[in-house]
Amino acid sequence: MTMTLPARTALANEDLLPVSPEQRTWNWWHIASLWIGMAICIPTYTLASGLIDQGWTWQAAVGAVILGNVVVLLPIALDSHAGTRYGIPFPVLARSSFGLLGANIPALLRGLVACGWFGIQTWIGGWAIYKLVEVLWPGIATLPQILPAFVGLKTGEFLCFMIFWAMNVWIVLRGMDSIKFLEPWASPFLLAVGAALFIWAWVRAGGLGPMLQNPAVGPSD
Repeated sequence: MTMTLPARTALANEDLLPVSPEQRTWNWWHIASLWIGMAICIPTYTLASGLIDQGWTWQAAVGAVILGNVVVLLPIALDSHAGTRYGIPFPVLARSSFGLLGANIPALLRGLVACGWFGIQTWIGGWAIYKLVEVLWPGIATLPQILPAFVGLKTGEFLCFMIFWAMNVWIVLRGMDSIKFLEPWASPFLLAVGAALFIWAWVRAGGLGPMLQNPAVGPSD
């Protein structure tokens, strides 16, 4: 049976329609891969290392990261239940609690949080590209300044940020199928890179014992 799309209105359009069971092609591995991609990422590493740099022990820093992910996991699991079982998006689910117009508030708040998260990820990705290019071509650090000084970005940093931003937008514009294709490949790669970093730290520190010797100190020590 072919579903007729409604006219685009504030209440119903092709983005808000329920997804039929035959169109739900994501399985447990795709969802797990997406979660791995959100949890095992550079901001997680920088959060833990930043806490240690501020004087936390590694146990407290790692525990804080785990606790934060568990706290986020609960609402994510609850929100995703309606989508995976009934095929409805979050803005439609929110109508049952906030009403037709009120549902715009949590939808916008969720969008603002996503913008912040995307900005953090994109900045870190662009900075990584910049540092890689700087090794191959040091001249990128001395490109003529095109942004106002108060922005605090060099031209090379800005260009690398925009390159990484464009890569992400290109994938997003290709739709959910592109994310579904990317995540099952990216998640094992993230796990492998994490294992490689652990082995590197093990060798660099001279064993597991020295790695775990980090008595709490003040950030100025």
